[in-house]
This record gives sequence, C-alpha cells and structure tokens, in this order.
Amino acid sequence: MFVDRVTLHVQAGDGGNGIISFRKEKYAPRGGPNGGNGGDGGSVIVKVVEGLTNLANLSHQRHWRADRGQHGQGSDCHGRGASDLIIAVPPGTIVRDRDRDFILKDLKDVGDWVIVAKGGVGGYGNAHFKSSTNRAPRMAEKGQPGEQRVIVLELKVIADVGLIGLPNAGKSTLLSRTTRATPQIAEYPFTTKYPNLGMAAADSDRPFVIADIPGLIEGAHEGLGLGHDFLRHVERTRLLVHLVDSVPIDGSDPVANYRTIRGELERYSRALASRPEIVVLTKIDLTGADEARGRFVGETGIEPMAISAVTGQGIPALIARIAADLSRLDQGENADRPEPAAV
Repeated sequence: MFVDRVTLHVQAGDGGNGIISFRKEKYAPRGGPNGGNGGDGGSVIVKVVEGLTNLANLSHQRHWRADRGQHGQGSDCHGRGASDLIIAVPPGTIVRDRDRDFILKDLKDVGDWVIVAKGGVGGYGNAHFKSSTNRAPRMAEKGQPGEQRVIVLELKVIADVGLIGLPNAGKSTLLSRTTRATPQIAEYPFTTKYPNLGMAAADSDRPFVIADIPGLIEGAHEGLGLGHDFLRHVERTRLLVHLVDSVPIDGSDPVANYRTIRGELERYSRALASRPEIVVLTKIDLTGADEARGRFVGETGIEPMAISAVTGQGIPALIARIAADLSRLDQGENADRPEPAAV
C-alpha cells in the first residue's frame, strides 16, 4: 500500500510534579526540605530514516503520545525524564501544522528531524525554594503540560527525473525497461495508482532516480483524476521527461495530448512548467509513428526523441541524454538552456 498523506494527533508528555518533603531522621528534628524535582516529559519528534518509501507505516496509528516525566521524590530524588517519541518518515516529507496552516519543516534528507510537540518541563520540588530566609518552604510546582497539535505529513517523492504524460503514454513500461522497478503494466488507463521509483544510469559513475508520475489528465490542476495527489510529486524532480504516445489507442491527437499536459503543468505551477524538459515520442515501432513524428515537429517546433520500449529502440540514447542534462544541471548550466517552446 502506498500512502503519501496522513494526519496525526501528537501529544508530548507532561512534566512530572515536584513534591514537598522534609528530612525525617531520629537525630535531625529540624531536617530541611528534600523534595525532588519532577522529570521532563518526552517530546514528539518526526525524523527521516533510511528504508522508508512512503507513509504507510503511519496509516494505522493516528494518535501519538509521548510518556510523561516521573514525579519527584523525597531525599532529593528527582523524577526521571521521559524518552522522546520518534515518528519515522521517508525523505521528502513535509510536516505541516493543520490548524495554523504553516509548514513546520521540509524533511529532505536522512537524519533530518523536527520537534512537533515539546515535552512539558518538570516542576520544582520544595528543596529548590530553600534559602537563607525561607528554610522550610512548603511549596512545590506541578509539571507543565506537554504540547499537542494536529500535524499533516505530506510526502513529495524526491527524484532526479519525473516521467509525465497522459495515461498509457508508456511511462511505466519505460521505467521497467530502464530500471529494476516492476510497476504494474496493462492496456487500460490509470494502471499506475502511485509513483514508482527506479534507479538508472548511463554509466556506473552517474546513477539517477526516475519517478513514474501517474494521474495526469485534463483538469488535473483542479484535482480531477489523481490530480493534486500526484502533481505535487513532480515538484521535487529536477528534469521532466514528457512521454507522448505517437499512435494513441483511443485515436486522439499526439500534439493535442502534449499540449494538454503542458497546460496542466502551467496552471498548477509556472515554476514547474519552466522545469527543463525532454519530449519523447513513444511506441515509435508502430505503423503511423513516423508520420506522427513529422507532424509533431511541424506543429510544435520541437524535435522530440523517439523510443520503443518494446524493441528498445532509442532507449540508450534517451538515458544518455538524461544523464547529460542532469550533469549540466549539476554544474549550474541549466540557465543557458531554453525553456520548453510555447505551444
């Protein structure tokens, strides 16, 4: 099960109470105060750990509560502080305060963390209040309550390359041919229900992560189809590979299909629409593909790459192109690249 958004109620532990206590020994009739302080309550921390790819591990537990600190005791014994409660999440998780509607932290890398609910501070026992003018204080503090809030954890897949296009454009097939990922592949729309990730490389020195981003249809920017649920995953990618079916099984126009996706990206985010893009015509081995390619170039002014995931035609060249473009981005040369042509 793939889960990329969960809402959790988090409650930090209360601080332990300080106590009022006095020494009571046979030969110390005027024993002084010895009430210990309460321990601090545990905080709730969201932390990125290795090995997680989505938020499914959190989908069955919506309430998280840290332990409270122990109360102080006599004989100057302080209460033990509680351990912090760690909520493990994958890289790319955004932590948001639901009620105040602001981002607490964007957790991108393994080891990143944020305290979402601070544990309460333990109260002072009466020994703390002893002074030269108050030798027998009869007061102690209660521990402070721990913070609580409702947080929304939202995963945005982190990948170098995002495969975009209408359903059945060949995204999952390409991912399966270029990486070890094994997405479900069929001939009907919306086969892919969640982003699939795979590692590819033009050579052993420059591997890169490819994400198959599903759910893009006309109206996706308004939430139609899988809409916003998956458009946000594209925002993490550095390079877009836009797959266009050269001979759509439904008889639609490849040029119109390309413009549909470009329009959705533009309406969703101008910054996303200006991301470097490689346009690829798929299923080039089918009859009519060459004619479709010529018309695509004539109407858009874009010279697309052409591949066939079935025969493997053009795939090595595409992988090499992706690696080269990523290398330029690494070197900061993407400012010299033209933005995708307006169509």
